Amino acid sequence: MKNYWLRRVAGSFLVLLVVLILNFLLFRLMPGDPVASILDPRFSPEAKAELQRLYGLDKPLSFKFLLYMKQMVTFEFGYSFLTGRPVWDELASRLPNTVALLGSALFLSALLGTWLGIQAALERGRWLEKMVLWSGAVSFSFPSFFVQLVLLMTFAYAIPVFPLRGSISVPPPTAFWARVSDYMWHLALPVSSLVLLSFGGWALYVRNLMVRVMGEDFILMGRARGLPQKRIVWNHAFRTLLPPLLTILLLSLPGVISGAVITETVFSLHGVGRFLLEAVTGQDYPAAGASFYLLAIMTVFCNLVADLLYGLVDPRVRFERRGR
Repeated sequence: MKNYWLRRVAGSFLVLLVVLILNFLLFRLMPGDPVASILDPRFSPEAKAELQRLYGLDKPLSFKFLLYMKQMVTFEFGYSFLTGRPVWDELASRLPNTVALLGSALFLSALLGTWLGIQAALERGRWLEKMVLWSGAVSFSFPSFFVQLVLLMTFAYAIPVFPLRGSISVPPPTAFWARVSDYMWHLALPVSSLVLLSFGGWALYVRNLMVRVMGEDFILMGRARGLPQKRIVWNHAFRTLLPPLLTILLLSLPGVISGAVITETVFSLHGVGRFLLEAVTGQDYPAAGASFYLLAIMTVFCNLVADLLYGLVDPRVRFERRGR
C-alpha cells in the first residue's frame, strides 16, 4: 500500500515537471513579440529595449528557464505584462467569480443528472428514459459557444430578461442583499447554459451505471427478501454508484475550469478563464504560465484525491492495493 502511494506521488511530480517544461517552451516558441502587445508602435526602440530589460526578456533562454522554474516552485509568479499588476492579485480578484460560476453549474448539473439517470434506469422504456437518452445525445452534438451565444442573443438581447454582459451592474448596488441579488442575476444565464450543456451527459452516464447495477445478484437477492424498492435503490444500488460518481466528479473539475474560458468570454465575465485567454493571445508569459501551472496542479491533485476516495468507498480497491 505504501509503495503504491509513493509511486503515485512520484508520478505526479514527474507530470508536473513535464508540464512546466512544455509550458515554458511552447509560449516562447509562439510567433510574435510580447513587448509589442504592451507598447504603442510609436514608442522608440530605446523604450522597447528598456521594457525588455525590465521584464528580463533580453536574457539568455537558459537564464529565463531557471528564473521561470524558481517562480513556479516558489509560487512567485511576478507581474502581468498586460495589466502591470501582480499575477496573484489578478487571479485573486477573478477567482471568486469563476468558483461561483463553475461550482454552481457543476453542483446543479451533477444533482439533476444523477436524479434523472436513476429515475430513467428505474423506468426502462418509458418517456423519461427516452428523454435522458435524447438529452445525452443532444448535449454532445452542439458546441458550447454556439448554445451560449444563442441563449445570450435570445434572453439578453431579443428578450432582455438577463444582463447582456458583466458579473455585476455598473454602478453596483450599495445594499448588501441587493448586491447579492444583482450578482446572482448576472450569473443566472451563464450557469443555466452550463447546466443545460452538461446535465444530459451526467444523466446518461448514471443511467447506464444504474441499469447495470440493478441487474446484479445482490439486487435480486434484496428483492427476493422483500426489501422496499426505495431501500434497494438508495441503500444498496446507489452506494455501488458512489465510487465511479466521485471519480468522474473529481476528474471533471479541470475540464470544467478549462471550459470557463469559453463561458466567461461569451458572457464577458471577470473570471480566471477569460484572463487565461487574454494572457495566451497577448503573450503574457507570467500570467499564462501561472494559470496553466495551477491548472496542472489541480488536475494532479484531483487524480490523487479521486484515487484515495475510490479506496475509501470501495473496500475491494484497498485490498488490491495492499498486494502491490
